[in-house]
Amino acid sequence: MSIRDLIEGKKAWRAHMARVKALPQDYQIVYKEIQKYLFKVGPVELTEMTDLLSGIVDLFEEGAAVGKGVLEVTGRDVATFCDDLIEGSKTYADIFKESVDQEVAKAMKKATDKDH
Repeated sequence: MSIRDLIEGKKAWRAHMARVKALPQDYQIVYKEIQKYLFKVGPVELTEMTDLLSGIVDLFEEGAAVGKGVLEVTGRDVATFCDDLIEGSKTYADIFKESVDQEVAKAMKKATDKDH
C-alpha cells in the first residue's frame, strides 16, 4: 500500500465520519454501536467492511430524511440487524471458531494416538 493510498483512505474515512456526524443523535449512537460490533465480529475483508459501513450510513440518511427513528430502520434488535448484514461473509468469529475446532481436533488426535 502506497502513501498515496493511505492518504486517500484517510480522506475517505474522514468524509465518511463527517456523514455520520451529520446524522441525528440517535442515529449516531446506534451507528457507533454497530461499528463496534462489526469491528469485533464483522467481515474479514476491509473492502466489505468499508462498503458495509457506507451502506449503513446511506440507509440511516434515508431513514432520517423521512423522519423515521433509528430503531424503525434497524429494528429493536440491532445485533440481529448486524448479523443479517454480514450473513454469508467470512467473519472474525468464523476464523476463531475454525481455530478452536482445529485445536480440539489436534488434542483429540494426540489423546487417541496415546491410547493406542
